[in-house]
Amino acid sequence: MDISTLNLLAIGVSALSSFVLGGLWYSPLLFGKAWMKETGITEEAAKSQNMAKVFGFAFIASLVIAFNLAMFLGNSSTLATGIIYGFLAGFGWVAMSFAINDLFEQRSFKLFAINAGYHTIGFTIMGAILGAWH
Repeated sequence: MDISTLNLLAIGVSALSSFVLGGLWYSPLLFGKAWMKETGITEEAAKSQNMAKVFGFAFIASLVIAFNLAMFLGNSSTLATGIIYGFLAGFGWVAMSFAINDLFEQRSFKLFAINAGYHTIGFTIMGAILGAWH
């Protein structure tokens, strides 16, 4: 695929959507408290991180994901194919990769569901944006 045909604005918005979803998903409104309990991360430990570094690298990772998904979808995608392929990538590749690691690391199913759910929904939303707006 010719990279010059990619919609860079759609890629940027897709990456941003992942950020917005993550902010809500891992907030106390949804799964933040359960995620902290399952990981053993305390609020003090979370606040002591270099947040500029964490959010900066997380956004770069989101941009790479959006770019990769855009390349995967191609220019003939639609909203429907974006949703389907975004879901399949999120659930079939990312969530199942988490499942393998979590099984060997003896992590809880609850932590798996929180993290895998975020990525499955995030990839689905990114796929929808990229499919509809290519």
